[in-house]
Amino acid sequence: MNMLVKLLLPLFILNNISYAVRTYTKADLMKLREEVRDMFYLAYDSYLKYAYPYDELRPISCDGIDTYGSYSLTLIDALDTLAIMGNYSEFQRVVDILSTKTNFDANINVSVFETNIRIIGGLLSAHLLSNKAGIKLEPGWPCNGPLLRLAEDVAKRLIVAFDTKTRMPYGTVNLHSGVPKGETTVTCTAGVGTFIVEFGTLSRLTGDPLYEEVALNALYSLFNHRSQLGLFGNHIDIDSGKWTAQDAGIGSGVDSYFEYLVKGSILLQRPELMEMFYELRKAIDKHLKKDDWYMWVSMTKGQVTLPVFQSLEAYWPGVLSLIGETSNAMRTLHNYHQVWQQYGFTPEFYYIPQTEAGSNKESYPLRPELIESIMYLYRATGDPYLLQAGEDILRSIQHSARTPCGYATIKDVRDHKKEDRMESFFLSETTKYLYLLFDTDNFIHNQGQYGTVIDTPNGECVIEAGGYIFNTEAHPVDPAALHCCYSGSNSDLFDFKSIQEKKFQFQGETIKDRHTQLRASTEEKNRRNCYNTRGSPRPDNYRIQ
Repeated sequence: MNMLVKLLLPLFILNNISYAVRTYTKADLMKLREEVRDMFYLAYDSYLKYAYPYDELRPISCDGIDTYGSYSLTLIDALDTLAIMGNYSEFQRVVDILSTKTNFDANINVSVFETNIRIIGGLLSAHLLSNKAGIKLEPGWPCNGPLLRLAEDVAKRLIVAFDTKTRMPYGTVNLHSGVPKGETTVTCTAGVGTFIVEFGTLSRLTGDPLYEEVALNALYSLFNHRSQLGLFGNHIDIDSGKWTAQDAGIGSGVDSYFEYLVKGSILLQRPELMEMFYELRKAIDKHLKKDDWYMWVSMTKGQVTLPVFQSLEAYWPGVLSLIGETSNAMRTLHNYHQVWQQYGFTPEFYYIPQTEAGSNKESYPLRPELIESIMYLYRATGDPYLLQAGEDILRSIQHSARTPCGYATIKDVRDHKKEDRMESFFLSETTKYLYLLFDTDNFIHNQGQYGTVIDTPNGECVIEAGGYIFNTEAHPVDPAALHCCYSGSNSDLFDFKSIQEKKFQFQGETIKDRHTQLRASTEEKNRRNCYNTRGSPRPDNYRIQ
């Protein structure tokens, strides 16, 4: 057995969930936080020195490579991590570089999904963190600004992908000319359902409802294509609506669809999305969950087709923590952490009955999902076991993935051989979640104890009051800022008693149509209840800065 794995094995028995956990002092956490900071800067500085303006650093060759679109992806992806770590001067320098760019017009084909979560998500997050970082703001911020305009420019180039019979998007567009000729109509489930956080944010900041509308329509349409068991396959034909891959799970190709139903509901105050999640959650627990693991099953028959744990599935306990189900989340997290301890990393596939890494799926590309759930659950429970689990991950990466120029993908978790790639999510997600786990006083963790009051064209507005929602690339969005630019009707805040009673809401009709249907009954209800449509006064405990 690898010596590192022996060192990392904890003293616990999974069935009884009893374990010996060390005590972490404030000084211990600060030391771990600074170690993560050093980890980030080794990789970030090497990217700037050896790889910029390419998309990614190759940490063994010490050079750069384009992977997703030749738009300096790592620089954009890492930008808000700089702000979270308090490096406002470097944040300012990168914002100045990006602000000289007027658009993303380029004759290149890009993934709609990846461009949305990495580029649009990164630009929006940096835009909303600009005040915190002390950037000189344009008049009308946060409803205006160079990074917001860039994000909208990218979204306009992607939105043509949604012009389909089903309102579900193509997987690829050309940033200059739109959907490529002959582009396949087959898209993964996550590629359909992972837009509402970014597109909803764009609509609320710009006042243009189109982005939120197309993202919602795609969600509703996908929801309507679930099987009779309430399950989703892995890939769907967005022209015919037929499933081309019928294995149902919570991992690769599906994962962020479930994540965005929860996060979109919280961020945009859309309870119908949470109702959709709860409806789907019933089917997941009934057909996929086996002893706190989640299998892959046939979407039409429910029998197990693939008894594996995928590294990407480790986001799930974090999602459960967002809806308050910490006990279920912790049990599943223990299973996932055990896999990490077995190898020092989580392989892409882990066969549960055989307790071994999957053939040709033995790699660990520095993924963040396990540390993401650990960070969420630690914020929810304060359980010191989670700090120990986070330190396990830090130790593994430092021991086996570090190179003189950064951190490398682990090609095989069984022998820890390296591969010459460092995806941008290592700087946008993995290091960020590790840092936030150990930095317990970070402003991201604000639970509403303080905020900042700003003047906007729409009047006084509170921002930076906490409750940040991370997109699936770990780009945080300040939900309070969305209320500075968007005067939403209270018809957005209706309560769903059951999906069957309100199933017309999931047919993919436009926001305008839905508002027309609900306006009369909502106004009458407000009159009867003397509802205060202007909201509550600002709490006295908000700090004015």
